[in-house]
Amino acid sequence: MENKGLGKTSIGMEANMAALLSYLLGFITGIIFYLAEKENKFVRFHAMQSIIVFAVLFVAGFIIGLIPVINLAFWLAELVLWIVLMVKAYQGEKFKLPVVGDLAEKNA
Repeated sequence: MENKGLGKTSIGMEANMAALLSYLLGFITGIIFYLAEKENKFVRFHAMQSIIVFAVLFVAGFIIGLIPVINLAFWLAELVLWIVLMVKAYQGEKFKLPVVGDLAEKNA
């Protein structure tokens, strides 16, 4: 797949692939790509959004994990969100989540 005019990356990857990979392992890959990519705002946005979203979900998962029925629904919702974010990033879309997307944009 071509870069779709997303600009060059300083890490030598297609921007859409780097953005997708920033979600792969949640906030861990988000941090890696945020620190590694110095130039491309698209990749930095997705990396920062990954850091914020999955750090919050990680903490919330501990709290919600105490209630088994809610825990299953939470996990399924998190799985769907994870897939949607990776697909949108790969498609070259700057998919902004409410509140988190604005924070990520400011810090990208």
